[in-house]
Order: sequence, then structure tokens, then C-alpha cells
Amino acid sequence: MDLRQHRRAGRTVLAVGIMLGLGGGAAGCTGSSAAADDVKGVDDPVAALHRAADTLRGAGSSKAGTSMEMATGGTRVTIRGKGVYDYRHRLGQLTVVLPEDPAGASEHRPITELLAPGALFMKNRGAGVPADKWVRVDTASLSDGNLVTGGATDPYVAAEVLRGTRTAAYVGRTEVGGTPVRHFRGTADLSRAARSASAENRAPLAAAARGFATTEVAFDAYLDDQGRIRKLRQRFSFVNGRRQTPVAVASTTLLYGFGIPVDVKLPRPGDIYAGRIAENEPPH
Repeated sequence: MDLRQHRRAGRTVLAVGIMLGLGGGAAGCTGSSAAADDVKGVDDPVAALHRAADTLRGAGSSKAGTSMEMATGGTRVTIRGKGVYDYRHRLGQLTVVLPEDPAGASEHRPITELLAPGALFMKNRGAGVPADKWVRVDTASLSDGNLVTGGATDPYVAAEVLRGTRTAAYVGRTEVGGTPVRHFRGTADLSRAARSASAENRAPLAAAARGFATTEVAFDAYLDDQGRIRKLRQRFSFVNGRRQTPVAVASTTLLYGFGIPVDVKLPRPGDIYAGRIAENEPPH
């Protein structure tokens, strides 16, 4: 995975590219139960999904696991992340692990990512950035709204995509991590999500609506009995930079451990790297 960064109008923009030959397995997906609930006992699916982001805010915080699969030209890579998220303050911290090199060499150093309203901070970015410095990315300037760029979808932004749900169906009962959930399958529209999103996420989602190959996002959402997202799998079609080749992206977010203490501290201005980013050097 080659994450490239360059300056545009004084703002740092991160572009996502795929290095051919990288290996990666598909993330596991919990199947739905054939013995579904009586559909009469389920709220209107579209309304339930529209409420999902607000329900997360009510939950306060959680642990999070992420998996992002990208496929292009017969090559598939998988990036995984793990961390915590504070939904009330829109702050999160993830440790993101990139795939092995094509030759099977040891993995790149994990990248620490801080998620904040309007910004993505990355440490261990590589590409000439000192090890003790952070790179700051303005998410409103990204053509994917930070749904793809960081190699992990911001959990709250992923939930806000569901505000754009146009159609959804109740699939049935299943379990995620031992927790009973209701499985919904549907399609959301990024433009509609941007109009309904919180003030901090309107610009990033509007950018994604303009920058993706299509505004439609197919998804499978698994909500617990409190309406909280336990698992969310979303499928995007991202245009891969100079090649203009659509890349199939499947982003999976797992949420658990609700209510845990979360203390995310953003970098001080002096800790943010302001120098030039090497164009062709992948993170390491």
C-alpha cells in the first residue's frame, strides 16, 4: 500500500495508491442467521439506520477494529486497525498495520492515527517524516472524505454515511462477537448523507460524494438491541488517482466495549511536521 502526500493550496493532501503484488486476505464476515426474528418486531429499517450515528453519540465511546480491503487488477490488499473512539467529542485513536511487502518481508511499522473533526493526524508515516513528528491532513480537502485515505474509515463518519440510507431490508438475527444483533442490508447515498450529517462531517462527506466513482454505498449493518452499531461493512468505488481506474474498496468496522474511558490528546503545533513529504516512498 503506497500512501502518497503532496501540497495543494497550502494544505496537505494524502493520495491512496496500490502497489501491485501486495498480498492480503479477505476480512472475515459474520453470516446472518437463517432463523430470523419476526419482521413485525423490527422498526422501520431505514429509520433505524438513520438513527445509528446518534445512538453511538449516546453510547459515549467504544473500542474499534477496522479492516479495509482494496482490489484492483486482480490484486487485493488488506489494511487492519485497532483502537478507541469518543463519539461525543469526535476523537479517536487507531493503530493501523499495513500489509507485508511483495517479497514477504517484515511488516511496515504500525502507523498511529488520530481522528478529529476535520483532521487526520498520522505518526510513523515514513516518507521522510521524522519519527517523532505528526503529519496533519485536512479531511475536507480529500476526494474520499477520509473514508479510504487513512487505510481505516473513521467510525463516526462511517455511521454518518448511514444517514443517507435510501433503501434497506431486515435480514434477520445473528451474533457479532457473542452479542445478539439485527442484520440490515441496504444502500446509502453520500450526497444525502452529507446534507444530514453533523456540521463537522458535512464537508468530508460532500467531498466523497464528488470524488468517488459513484455516490451509492452498499452496506451490511449489524445493530444490537440498543440500536448501536456492532459491525458495519461498506463498499465504495474509489478512483485510483492518475490511473483513473476504479478500485473496489470494502471497509469493515467492528465496535465493542461501549462506555470505556477514552483520552485522545491531539498533537501540539510544534509536533506537526511542516516539511516536504517524499513522493515515492511508502510508509515504513
